[in-house]
Amino acid sequence: MVGRKNIVFGFLFLVLTAALGPYMVTQFDAVGEAQAARNAAMSDLRLRVDGGFMDEATLETLEAEQIARTNAEALLALNTGLNARAPIDTIKSGPHAHGNLEALLNIAVGVVLVFLAVPVWLKQAVSWLFIVGTLLHSGMLYLLLFDLAWAGTLLGTGIGPILILLGLLLAGIAAAIGFRGEPVRDPERGG
Repeated sequence: MVGRKNIVFGFLFLVLTAALGPYMVTQFDAVGEAQAARNAAMSDLRLRVDGGFMDEATLETLEAEQIARTNAEALLALNTGLNARAPIDTIKSGPHAHGNLEALLNIAVGVVLVFLAVPVWLKQAVSWLFIVGTLLHSGMLYLLLFDLAWAGTLLGTGIGPILILLGLLLAGIAAAIGFRGEPVRDPERGG
């Protein structure tokens, strides 16, 4: 059964990429601290704005330097919050989302391959295009989390998504040609 490897690969890859969810949760401490600092700085700025930039103690207008310092502190706190959130967003939008999708695509194509009455070479081509495409796309995104520069170079070629798209095209053509409503037994190898 040609699609078996895609189903097995898909479930195992899904476990790997889904496990990034709990890992992302461990990264939220830094985000919470940065958010608290941002809220305090923004609150201070809001009080200054609402008070017409008056010093609460002396009721005199604040100097330009004090106003600029308050603005700078608020902007820096805002930036710190965004920077604390960036690693989580990178994981979420990269290997987590793409990996989950591509794992599910492998499972789906594995099931579909069982119902296709087309030459085995075409089924094998579709099967391997999905596996290799997944590894060269979300697999490389996953490796980038570990600062492996070569993964970024390989990812930059764009070959992974191209292979997946080619796999989708071939799977669509194969389904149009030979989809059956029941499992199809592939000929045994060598016979």
